[in-house]
Amino acid sequence: MALSWRSWLANEGSKHLFLLLWLSLNVWLFWKTFLLYYQGLQYYYLHQMLGLGLCVSRASASVLNLNCCLVLLPMCRVILAFLRGSRKVASKKTRRLLDKSKTFHVTCGVTICIFSVLHVAAHLVNALNFSENYNEEFLALNAANYRGEVSQLANINYLMSLLVPGLTGVIMVLVLFLMCTASTYAIRVSNYDVFWYTHNLFFVFYMLLMLHVSGGVLKYQTNLEEHPPGCFNPNKTLQQNLTVPKDFEELFPDYTTEPFPEHLSVPERFVQNNFMRICSEEPKFQSHFPETWFWISGPLCLYCMERLYRYIRSNKPVTITSVISHPSNVLEIRMMKDDFEARPGQYVILHCPRVSALESHPFTLTMCPTDTKATFGVHLKIVGDWTERFRDLLLLHSNQDTEILPIFQQRHYPKLFVDGPFGSPFEESLNYEVSLCVAGGIGVTPFASVLNTLLDGWKCYKLRRLYFIWVCRDIESFRWFADLLCMLHNKLWQENRPDYINIRLYLSQTDGIQKIIGEKYQALNSRLLIGRPQWKLLFDDIAKCNRRKTIGVFCCGPNKISKILHKLSNSSNSYGTRFEYNKESFS
Repeated sequence: MALSWRSWLANEGSKHLFLLLWLSLNVWLFWKTFLLYYQGLQYYYLHQMLGLGLCVSRASASVLNLNCCLVLLPMCRVILAFLRGSRKVASKKTRRLLDKSKTFHVTCGVTICIFSVLHVAAHLVNALNFSENYNEEFLALNAANYRGEVSQLANINYLMSLLVPGLTGVIMVLVLFLMCTASTYAIRVSNYDVFWYTHNLFFVFYMLLMLHVSGGVLKYQTNLEEHPPGCFNPNKTLQQNLTVPKDFEELFPDYTTEPFPEHLSVPERFVQNNFMRICSEEPKFQSHFPETWFWISGPLCLYCMERLYRYIRSNKPVTITSVISHPSNVLEIRMMKDDFEARPGQYVILHCPRVSALESHPFTLTMCPTDTKATFGVHLKIVGDWTERFRDLLLLHSNQDTEILPIFQQRHYPKLFVDGPFGSPFEESLNYEVSLCVAGGIGVTPFASVLNTLLDGWKCYKLRRLYFIWVCRDIESFRWFADLLCMLHNKLWQENRPDYINIRLYLSQTDGIQKIIGEKYQALNSRLLIGRPQWKLLFDDIAKCNRRKTIGVFCCGPNKISKILHKLSNSSNSYGTRFEYNKESFS
């Protein structure tokens, strides 16, 4: 399928340009640091002792500093929501780049893992070279106490000399290994608790990182003017009974021991740039001031301040007004909170201390507060230990999930804290003239808040046509929002705008023709189709009906559907229609 470069640039151009800038910055920083330690005069003697291990270890450390700084920024949810909602970022392409924050966070995390391995390997080589290349002339520069010390594994002194950087480095590698392995898709799906708890070890990692750089093992020369690297020291020459060039006999007659042979050239270490360099004192070495503080202190303080702000904002529990159990293990919670404002498409993070003291989970808002009502709500699928325990605390009887059942009995609900709201790509769905919203199963929740908003009034938004595609496995799942769809459909018919929303419901797994039971659902039954959507034909039909327009494509569902829509959005068509792809991604 031929790619439309215009569509590709609209969908992927900004992301790839940003990644190219990030990659270029990493490469430049690595190479700049490598050359500094390879050619820098202040590191001349240290490089002579450690070789390329010094250059690689310091270059990889620079890349680690950069990415340890950047990896925290995508997790500043409040700042990202502010930038999106306040329109401080005017360009729609740039705002869509904010939706890739999770992808950038993962990219920085993988980079940290890769360069940590390189950094550790280079320092192991350095530890060996410190011992093998021990030099009695530069005692202050040596980490080892004598040549071959590292070969004696029982020697505690050598290990103690590297205790702070070595011990903190080992613990950081273990923490990083736990965070990396627990972040894999298989563990996140099978046991989210493991992922959540191990990922919060990042605070331990950063504390150890600040201690790690305070070891002061690697040192640089401070007196380059008094002692140019490789210079000639007359005092040391006399003490060591060395021969010197004839030119030095005239300058230093008292220091010469025996004539330098005339037929031999002057040793290279005595001559540099056609003139001889003479030392006036011994080299002096000093440990570096840790640079990691400059890199991570700003983002770390920013993230901690945001977490403190979020804690204060979410410290007051919400008032749960009703709990409704829907078919297919879906629970709806409606609640109220003072001064809570949200936009359609945003999500919140729920925390119930009686379920878990530390664990919390994100859920998309399916109902936003308005000027006339303060109630907001979420729908959550009962999958995993956390949602099961939460359901048991909310429902009087755990077997009530077989029918829609409001709970009217007076009940003392557990304390529930709400953090948010936070931004998501679906906030842009009302800012296109035409939008295509595709939901898979419970992935309909982001669009429910959009539909609820349109039910309150659609004329104030830019949106003039909405294609709503919902794919479910069983017929009962459509009942989650069947009433909402019917009310919106009837409202638009009464306002003589039946073409405003195009609803298509697909039942992917069935043994025969089925219908949503209920007389009031006849409008939906006429739009219920059996099987899976023919996505290529669907896109062609939408492009034909909206020639030369830009259509926002929003997807929340399985990755298989997402990849198909992403590919079709980048494909060319003969109608001049451009599709801009968006996808839900919780941070």
